[in-house]
Amino acid sequence: MKTILLIEDDRALRENTAELLELGGYKVLTAINGKKGIQIATEKLPDLIICDIMMPEVDGYGVLQNLSSTERTKQIPFIFLSAITGHKSVRKGMNLGADDYLTKPFEEEDLISAVESRLAKSKLLKQATTAALSNEKINEINDLNQLKNYFDDHGTILKFEQGQHIYEQGARSSGVFLVLKGAIKCHTMDEDGKELTTALYNEDDFLGFTSFIDNEPYQESATALETVELAMVAKEELTKVLQDNPSVSLELMELLSDNIANIKHQLLQMAYSSVRKKTAQTLLQFVQLMNKNPNDPIKISRNDLASVAGIATESLIRTLSGLKKEGLIDIEGRNIKIKDLKALSCIS
Repeated sequence: MKTILLIEDDRALRENTAELLELGGYKVLTAINGKKGIQIATEKLPDLIICDIMMPEVDGYGVLQNLSSTERTKQIPFIFLSAITGHKSVRKGMNLGADDYLTKPFEEEDLISAVESRLAKSKLLKQATTAALSNEKINEINDLNQLKNYFDDHGTILKFEQGQHIYEQGARSSGVFLVLKGAIKCHTMDEDGKELTTALYNEDDFLGFTSFIDNEPYQESATALETVELAMVAKEELTKVLQDNPSVSLELMELLSDNIANIKHQLLQMAYSSVRKKTAQTLLQFVQLMNKNPNDPIKISRNDLASVAGIATESLIRTLSGLKKEGLIDIEGRNIKIKDLKALSCIS
């Protein structure tokens, strides 16, 4: 049985999270603050650590820095648990060596999935490290966060304004992108000339994967939903990086598999949900995509909303009007402000 250390100063959240982990088949150790967490981690050497960021005495960043600098504990997988969702805060934690980042509030399946994924990754990295050492070779890039840093440091920086195409369907692909800032939609046209949104991307997402062997044409177009900044690495260069770092290749395959699963979920939602539910879920999706506080308005075209929801623009507009009358949202021009997040989430 794997042992997990949970460091969280909020008693109710600590107890509830510990119970979920125990029901998932894990042994759970708990600490009420960062100082106590460092002590328990050093003494018990858990298989994985889940740690809040904002805590008294020693915050989550301090816990990670302390454990990362200690030989006994530096290899323990580390997951941040926090209400802080800003891009800089997430990357700060990842750059310090965190393996994942769960945002409060979270779903049980997200928690268990993150734990299982990090434990599996830890096992793969140990195997890869053993193989590398036997060949007297140590990989320079060990995980996806270091790969993203490689894009930051060595990629070509590109900027696009709202509405500009990043690439168009049918164009030959030559590179892979990392989104540094902004939100992007990928889309294609059906036989009737209607635009269909196939995926949405925001900060810290990879974009533009096609064949690594040939310069295959893009099967869809990508357009900036707002001001966007990207780092691009040529496919030939990325291929060499992945060949030299097999553990990163495995993690990237896992990421792409998750992306496919998310797209399937979106397609099922488009196929079987009611128009009201599709509209509500799409609004919530754009709030999350654009890193918006639910109290802040989102500025997005009705065509984009309808394309993602998979409904006619006219149907979307009528549904938005209904939601406004019910007091769930407010509309001013293109701006939409969510007034009742919980009620919107519960629409069926």
